[in-house]
Amino acid sequence: MKMIKKMLALLGVVFTFGILVNAAQDEPQKPLAQEILEKKLVNDYNVYAIAMPDNLNFSGELVPIENPDIRERMDRELLVNTYWQSNGLLLFKRANKFFPIIEPILKEEGVPDDFKYLAVIESSLTQAVSPARATGFWQILKGTAKEYGLEVNQNVDERYHIEKSTRVACKYLKKAKKRFGTWTLAAAAYNAGSAGINRRLQKQNAASYYDLLLGEETGRYVFRIAAVKEILSNPKKYGFNFSTEDLYEHIPTFNVLIDEPITDFTKFAAQYNINYKILKLHNPWLREAHLNNATGKEYLVKIPREGYYTYGVGQ
Repeated sequence: MKMIKKMLALLGVVFTFGILVNAAQDEPQKPLAQEILEKKLVNDYNVYAIAMPDNLNFSGELVPIENPDIRERMDRELLVNTYWQSNGLLLFKRANKFFPIIEPILKEEGVPDDFKYLAVIESSLTQAVSPARATGFWQILKGTAKEYGLEVNQNVDERYHIEKSTRVACKYLKKAKKRFGTWTLAAAAYNAGSAGINRRLQKQNAASYYDLLLGEETGRYVFRIAAVKEILSNPKKYGFNFSTEDLYEHIPTFNVLIDEPITDFTKFAAQYNINYKILKLHNPWLREAHLNNATGKEYLVKIPREGYYTYGVGQ
């Protein structure tokens, strides 16, 4: 009886093995190229912890990463901005196009160069409009814009004017620096308002941004700036690979003085061998297809130099 049971068990194993072999033979085989690709993805794409950089600072003011809560908050922003790769590459591309406009103004105004990264985290270097209607590269509110001399109406909105809005941001930041004593607190005030930062400093009996308990947005604000600065300054270190040809191009322009109404910007653009779209791309502060200018105010309209655009293909 035992011998019969052993023979039946052995037959069962052989039968099962045969089924498995036949099933394996019936499965469609992956193409060799697909197998190589899958192995390559597994081997080449890895997510790593990020070593905390030495001497991490914003505008020359050290980030106190020896404090455990500061270290964790800084680590979060480095991770988020390193592994959001598509956005990171776009920032590198746009920075090449727009930093040459922003950097000289910061220098001329006496504001640290690091504040160009504030514009990056505010708008990703786009003409963004927030839910609160803060507008442009520097996300300036209408009231603040008018307080600092920008024209804001349906016809003209100079918050979209990169040079003019950068100077307004500089004036605000210098005023905040004078009030609070550090560029770090000036940056925080740019986000939360000078009154808001002053109120929290007094209520919490603190003197530093890093000692304040703040809301989510302002609490991350300076860390985000420092992280973006670190990553954009060291692309290879954080795994970003590109060539100069991959970056967006800074288009040189010349200015045309206007001190009268313009009834049709399409016709105006044609005088300079460009179309309406290109005119508006370089002058987004012109909000309508005409310029009222009943007072004879002087405006400088940017015209791109020849050789950078072609249009009209297929017409």
